Formats: sequence, C-alpha cells, structure tokens
Amino acid sequence: MDFLMSGLAACGACVFTNPLEVVKTRMQLQGELQAPGTYQRHYRNVFHAFITIGKVDGLAALQKGLAPALLYQFLMNGIRLGTYGLAEAGGYLHTAEGTHSPARSAAAGAMAGVMGAYLGSPIYMVKTHLQAQAASEIAVGHQYKHQGMFQALTKIGQKHGLVGLWRGALGGLPRVIVGSSTQLCTFSSTKDLLSQWEIFPPQSWKLALAAAMMSGIAVVLAMAPFDVACTRLYNQPTDAQGKGLMYRGILDALLQTARTEGIFGMYKGIGASYFRLGPHTILSLFFWDQLRSLYYTDTK
Repeated sequence: MDFLMSGLAACGACVFTNPLEVVKTRMQLQGELQAPGTYQRHYRNVFHAFITIGKVDGLAALQKGLAPALLYQFLMNGIRLGTYGLAEAGGYLHTAEGTHSPARSAAAGAMAGVMGAYLGSPIYMVKTHLQAQAASEIAVGHQYKHQGMFQALTKIGQKHGLVGLWRGALGGLPRVIVGSSTQLCTFSSTKDLLSQWEIFPPQSWKLALAAAMMSGIAVVLAMAPFDVACTRLYNQPTDAQGKGLMYRGILDALLQTARTEGIFGMYKGIGASYFRLGPHTILSLFFWDQLRSLYYTDTK
C-alpha cells in the first residue's frame, strides 16, 4: 500500500507539472554545446517558452510525453517514496535517542531513488525524446521521430536491444541520488524541526506543505547541473550500435557543457526547473504525506 500511495501521489503532481517539464527540457537542449550568443534563442524564459510552444506547436504540445511521464512517476516514485516510507515507519531513520538522523535520511533517499530511477530509465528516455519533439522553426536538440511511447520503446528495443533501452541509465543516477537524498532529507528534517517548534498543530497539512516548500528549493539548487546533463545524455543521437555520439557519460556531459557554454550553461532552464520541481515536490510530498496519514489513521 505504501508503494501504491507513493505512485499515485507522484502521478497526481505530474498532471499539473508536465507542461513545465516540456518547457524545462526544451530550454536545457537550447544552444547545446554552443557558445553563448552564437545561436538563436527560441525560448528566452519560462513564460516566453510557454507562449512560443503554444503558438507554434499548439496547446496540446504542452502536455507532450504525459503518458511516459505518468508511468515513470508511478514506477520511480512508487518505489522511491514507498521504500523510504517503509524505512521511516520501521524507525531506521532515527537515532537510538529517537531523534531524526539527516545522514540516514539522505542515504535512504539516495538508495531508494537509485532503485526507482534505474527501473524507470527507458521510460524517462522516451519521455525526453517526446518532449523535445517540436516544429522545425522552434526545434532544439536532436529530433527523434517517435509516434508515441509504445512505438518508441518497441523501435529502440528492436534496433538496439535491451542495452539500448537502458542507454544513459548510469549517467542519470547521479541526478537521482542528489535529488532524492536532498529532497527526502530536507523534507523529513524540516518537518521534524517544525514539529519541535510547534509552529503548526500536530498532523496538520500545513506542516507537510511548509516542509515540502523548503525541500523544493533545496532540490532545484542541488540537482540543476545533473538534470541538464541527464536530459542531454538521453536525447543525444546514437550510432548503429546505440552508442551516444556527443557524450561518453555524465562527467563528459558536465565538462563539455561547462567548457563550451560556461558555468551558467549547467543551469540552463533553472527557472523552469524550479517552477516544475518546486510545485512537483510540494504536491507529490504533500499528497504522499496526506494519503499515508489517511491510510494509517483508518487502519488503526
């Protein structure tokens, strides 16, 4: 039940934040490995990107990749939050004195995130491909011509086998390790601290909401460079053997981006990342906390 509630909570958040994921993906691929000022900026900022995509690709394009996004969120966060919830319920995240341990929380969040992200990696790759697809006049990054999630998975599997489906999976793990450990550690620590200060009544939804808001800020700042590199790793063109033609791995992607586009290139789309990750973190953790609270209250 913990896994099911976690997956449903993440899917609920994804429906609202997927348009921001589309914008984030496009902005992260814009000007890939090109020096600042040498390329046409189709998307000047988050709001301009929304207007441009809606005008050129149509409003429906703002929900591109929704099916794989929902499936990925259910798989990844169902495993990640479900595993973390079991560790929390079992008392593994607290010291012998009963206080919350940030180190244990970060380690549990990282391990839970790795399991979920690796299993859902093929879905995340297809999601990235679909969200990057655009009309030629506003296209950025490599353009895959997929017709949908199942067609894309079948095509990649037939052409490159299972190895091709998990291309970029190892490179995507640092993103999840940093993001998951930061998110769950700051959420649990902030919630525990606010409870001690008695700012909100015990078990109040405001407690979970405030903790989730703080967690969202920390996640975006910590994860942005890895998120940019991960998007580019998954979206890069491949040779006949399914090997990436632009980057050898996550470290190579980070170094090439920093060397060519400068330090700010590693934070491309950070505005869209916050507008997406912030609400997504807040909504998913809030839904997760409330669903668990309702379930465990009803079963007592």
